Amino acid sequence: MTSEPPVRKRDATATKALILDAAAVLFAERGFDRTTVRDIAARAGANQALLFRYFGSKEALFEEVVARGGREQLESTPAAALPAAMIRRLLTGDGQSIAVFLRAAHSDRAAAEVRARLGDDYTRVLATLTDAPDAELRAELVLAWVLGLGLVREVAGAEPLRGADPDEVVRLLAPAVRTLLERAE
Repeated sequence: MTSEPPVRKRDATATKALILDAAAVLFAERGFDRTTVRDIAARAGANQALLFRYFGSKEALFEEVVARGGREQLESTPAAALPAAMIRRLLTGDGQSIAVFLRAAHSDRAAAEVRARLGDDYTRVLATLTDAPDAELRAELVLAWVLGLGLVREVAGAEPLRGADPDEVVRLLAPAVRTLLERAE
């Protein structure tokens, strides 16, 4: 009597999530260029063909990894709390998407696409926190501060920022953020 291996139930949603999670980890660790589709599929326990079936390309997968965290944050965070939430997320290690984005920001059109799509969404929401005529510029300046924090912390690994208490960083930056976006918390 031969026993057959258990049949794994097909679950496209779960497989997509596994691929996204594996890609997020590898893109954060290695950057876009040094992460291979084969490595992502292996880490997710999936076939490379499924990766291409669900996402189309490595570039599209990268876009989805970065955009996923940003979309979740935009959907779940009130506009006034968004600047503080962005900083906290970045400093508590939940900012893996930012780490992925920063490591690949020099890469090809995938990073440019994410910058344009997600950056526009953040700018639009943050711009609602001021009545100033240059609201979009103010919103983009706040985004630049946050990305700068990410660059110094995640890529350069500089202390004391790397080990700073997130609430203390938010407390110190809040007055500066409110200078540009007066309705920010």
